[in-house]
Amino acid sequence: MVSNMAVDRALFSTEELAVITRGVIRQGSRRPVSSAAVDSRQVTADALFIPLPGEHFDGHQFLSEALKRGASALLIADRVWPPEGEELVRQARKRGAALITVPDPLRALQDLAGNHMQSMTDLTSIAVTGSSGKTTTKEILGSILKQEAPAIINEGNLNSEIGLPLSVLRIKEEHKYAVLEIGINHAGEMAVLADIVRPEAALITNIGRAHIGLLGSLEKIALEKKEIFKFFDNRQLAFLFEDEPFFEYLSSNVRGRIIPFGPRSTPGFEGSKDLGLAGSIIYWEGLQIHFPLFGTYNLLNALSSISVSVELGINKRKIKLGLEEVRPIFGRSQIIRGAVTIIHDCYNANPDSIGGLLGFVRKLSWQGRKVMVLGSMLELGQESGQAHRQMGREAGLSGLDALIFFGAETETAYSAALKAGFSGFLSWTADFEKLIHKLQGYLREGDLLVLKASRAVELEKLIPLVAVDRLEG
Repeated sequence: MVSNMAVDRALFSTEELAVITRGVIRQGSRRPVSSAAVDSRQVTADALFIPLPGEHFDGHQFLSEALKRGASALLIADRVWPPEGEELVRQARKRGAALITVPDPLRALQDLAGNHMQSMTDLTSIAVTGSSGKTTTKEILGSILKQEAPAIINEGNLNSEIGLPLSVLRIKEEHKYAVLEIGINHAGEMAVLADIVRPEAALITNIGRAHIGLLGSLEKIALEKKEIFKFFDNRQLAFLFEDEPFFEYLSSNVRGRIIPFGPRSTPGFEGSKDLGLAGSIIYWEGLQIHFPLFGTYNLLNALSSISVSVELGINKRKIKLGLEEVRPIFGRSQIIRGAVTIIHDCYNANPDSIGGLLGFVRKLSWQGRKVMVLGSMLELGQESGQAHRQMGREAGLSGLDALIFFGAETETAYSAALKAGFSGFLSWTADFEKLIHKLQGYLREGDLLVLKASRAVELEKLIPLVAVDRLEG
């Protein structure tokens, strides 16, 4: 379920709701709408409730609950109105709430978000997408821009066809910047979301194999990501990684200025120093910036954010401060200090992000042993077997002290690591209790434990089983 996103001022009147959503007012109300929710449990006073079908429930089952919680308006699908109408009108009239029927509640939510975005005339919007690194880049860029003026970013993972509109409806008149991450997993989704945001600047971190099982191929992923530029009209900025293999394709026929980012392209970049788990020192424009997120991939995220900030005219001291104030978020480059130090990086996983993390851990100077738990990568479709074999080969050549593969999909990775000649402790299981026992039997004080898997694998459940003293960030 997605949570309610409250804003301070009224968003829409009943009449505006009906016009924007092409709906029919079944019960009027003078109460304004000041927030939006798709989860009835998160409805607060004067909220608009948009019931959507879910995996287990249809939001239309909770219309009465939304009214009881103080909703000032409900958007209801035409398909449910005849059987529900009379009783709902009675309940809504009693509570002074509006009822509006619409052809498609999801489309209505998206239309409302697009309308709200267009009303924010003093706002500069930046859209961020890519196969990996987009959430971290959003956080970095948001940290920089808030040094300049009030800025807003998506909360959590509200970046999809449902989450993005809810994020947009949180934007207030006081905000001068909105950094909006856009995540997709099926064809046609990017165009819908780009139409809502209509960004002044758009950044593609990279084209990789995340969601390749749903989109079909790298070429199709690139095609879909490029749609973030669809509504450009020659005034906007498009940011692309300088060594992106699809750079030429992504930049062709874009009605906007193409700006590469990276070590050679980001203006003012003078090099960096790797500090291991402590991040890196970025030398930029004569400044030394302590950037706290580790790994080359996070350095690239920082460089992309610098490039965007420079183009937006942000003062270099504010860029420095924003970079230094960045902190890791849940499951992304988190470091947990204790008897065993843990790298918790299992919010998401794909072949590219796993390769980057393996490369970092392999080169990391560490006095104790290096132990890695690699869980299944999901949404890879027909590429799954090949991708997990590749993961196993790379892990097998990593020089780590121990590798434990977890999940049915990783059995092929285990075999590949064995074939690659991995000489340390090597194991595979699809049973979580066995995974716990293997770790508890192997780990000792001073070890580095690295957790990496797709979010649904829930490897973070292992963390409480290891003595933890402090969580960084």
